[in-house]
Amino acid sequence: MKKLVIVAALSALALAGCNRNTAIGNDREAGRDPPAQAAPIMPAAPALRNVSTALIKPETMSDADVAAIGGTEGRCVFTLTEVSFPAFVYTPGEQGFIKLNGTLIPLDAAGADRFESGQLVVTARLLDTRGNAGLRGLEMIVVPPGAGDELGYRGYTSCEG
Repeated sequence: MKKLVIVAALSALALAGCNRNTAIGNDREAGRDPPAQAAPIMPAAPALRNVSTALIKPETMSDADVAAIGGTEGRCVFTLTEVSFPAFVYTPGEQGFIKLNGTLIPLDAAGADRFESGQLVVTARLLDTRGNAGLRGLEMIVVPPGAGDELGYRGYTSCEG
């Protein structure tokens, strides 16, 4: 019995030295993956050049993407679900950002709810619905350059400030 206790104690000591990860929560994966980098920021024309309009779909933005565009403070955020990452960050009547083809595209306001970059057009229309978490419903319409059809998405918006 004494030998078993000694072997168990020595084994525990040997294994304790193997873990050199100092990440919060002792997450072993944290030492392997580099932090997420923000997508490049560029106007719609170069970002969507040589991309089929059928492949252009709004993408969610990572925390690094949101930080790269200056955060969400004082802006409205459109999400596809009440708990998802942003798909469109905007200030009504001023500027918006959307992520398409792995690129963050700044859009200038062309009205209170219309945003443009070259031939890319994004419109936002508030809906008379609310989600389970109380967020206001929003319909976002995306018209890619040269597209024959528009793409419509329903989700939720929240505005800070």
